[in-house]
Amino acid sequence: MIVAFSNVLLTLLYIIPGFLCCKTKIAKAEHLSTLSAILVYVCSPCMVVASFMETERSWYMIGQIMLFFVVSLAIQTVLTFALYGIFRKKFANIKYRMLTVSFGLGNAGFFGIPIIKALLPGHPEVACFACVYIVGMNMLTFTIGAYCLTGDKKRMTFKKAFLNPPFISLIVALVMYAVNFQSFVPVLLRDAIGLLSKTTTPLCMIILGIRLASVSFKKLFSRAYVYIICACKLLIFPFACLAIVYFLPLDPIFKAAMFILGGTPCAAVMLNIAEMYDGETELAANCVLLSTLLCVFTIPIINVVSNMLFK
Repeated sequence: MIVAFSNVLLTLLYIIPGFLCCKTKIAKAEHLSTLSAILVYVCSPCMVVASFMETERSWYMIGQIMLFFVVSLAIQTVLTFALYGIFRKKFANIKYRMLTVSFGLGNAGFFGIPIIKALLPGHPEVACFACVYIVGMNMLTFTIGAYCLTGDKKRMTFKKAFLNPPFISLIVALVMYAVNFQSFVPVLLRDAIGLLSKTTTPLCMIILGIRLASVSFKKLFSRAYVYIICACKLLIFPFACLAIVYFLPLDPIFKAAMFILGGTPCAAVMLNIAEMYDGETELAANCVLLSTLLCVFTIPIINVVSNMLFK
């Protein structure tokens, strides 16, 4: 539990520079679009490629990675649609739409990769699992996620579900991994990709820090419904994932990775979608920020359960 708590806390500390920069007027919320573009189009692809470059190449591992993609996408889809079936008659209320979409969409990349690598040391493939988890999540984000956040089926964009940086980066990384192309990449270039990859989590947290400084603390911590959404995302969803994979004939590391990634906080992309389509940006921001802060308490619990079951 101490390892999990310290690693989550360390990740959250990166929020402080962004918060202070915004409060001291060094950075402004208007800067976020530029920082987000660097994060999504530069750092994130490098993170995906670097994850595969660090993983031992074997056809068995390729099979495990692709299986993780299929299983994680199936779980996210089934659980999201389960909530959709329960609450669809109440979708006129944004709270139920937000609960439905936030339930299955987690920050498995920017936040999840460093956490899962720390909690499952000696298994570099778990970073690759997180990468394919992100791709499945993005497919849901631009389809059912866009619909839930806006209440408009016309916002569902299947083109964006596939033509997005995580999906394209994954295809490039898989091809490189399958043909062992990374062995021909100059060391200097590999180091550059690795360094850019390592900036992903700090930059993501700095962006969240700027967002945190831009919102009302009273609204952030006083809306009871946001706590319900966070509890569903941080506890109910990962334990539902655990219930699904526990009895399947899968490797223990596979199951542990699915459990831990399921417990990551609400995905920042929720806020991006809300901003793009003029959705409920304030509620989306509250869910992302509060779940990120609260996961310092929930991820250690998930790690303890994971260690009891899979080690």
